[in-house]
Amino acid sequence: MNQVATYAQQLQSLAILYLPRVLMAGVALVVGWWLIGWASRLIAVATSKLDVSLAGFLTSLVNIVLKVLLLITVAGMVGFETTSFVAILGAAGLAVGLALQGTLANFAGGVLILIFKPYVVGDTIESQGKSGEVKEIQIFNTILVTGQGDTVILPNGATSNNVIVNKTAQNKALVEIVADLDNATDLAALRGWAIPLMQADAEVLPTPAPQVVVTALKAGGMTVAFRAYTAAGQNGPTQGRIIEQLQRALAQQGVGSPVPVSHVRTLPAQ
Repeated sequence: MNQVATYAQQLQSLAILYLPRVLMAGVALVVGWWLIGWASRLIAVATSKLDVSLAGFLTSLVNIVLKVLLLITVAGMVGFETTSFVAILGAAGLAVGLALQGTLANFAGGVLILIFKPYVVGDTIESQGKSGEVKEIQIFNTILVTGQGDTVILPNGATSNNVIVNKTAQNKALVEIVADLDNATDLAALRGWAIPLMQADAEVLPTPAPQVVVTALKAGGMTVAFRAYTAAGQNGPTQGRIIEQLQRALAQQGVGSPVPVSHVRTLPAQ
């Protein structure tokens, strides 16, 4: 009988000791859970202008981290030793980070690309020696489609840390046609008909205006570049049309290719 009384007294002491802690921990858990839900909704609104995948990932990540911290805090309020638990979580996080460092680098690169937008879906870019149209920007990779129809998957980590050439960011593309012409070609007359020829193409932009410039001199001839700007994505077809028109016009105008030049050196008789 005395033993039962002792157990009852011990239970009463434990209840007096831990009941306030449990009640406070329960209140903290309920209030904290509600605050985390409110914070998650606030983050979802704040990231609504970002990419849908990135916004959802960030919201879920913050929600999970806050809930883990809340549970650790509540366990500490009740009286559980949380130091070892935190150490275990830290060690596990470090191990996972080391194992997935490449993946985490790609994730960080994807976040930077989606936030700062060096390119968007539909742009034509060149990076890591690959060029093509951006079809999709994922959290870890960027999907390109080349002019040959190949699908190229670029890791976002390497892409964000390397040079990116965005060929459509300015919404214009250069068409440059290079030809070697006779040194005797009248440049003024050449510009007089070549520039209107390029301006007549429906895809050529009025600004910057088309140009005809000499880019190099060589024996018997010169290298001339015919330059015009088109809307992004139209440079390929436009270049093909202008090449055909220039070829016919050069023949009609009698503009020839460089004249071969031979140098003969006569050595004195021995």
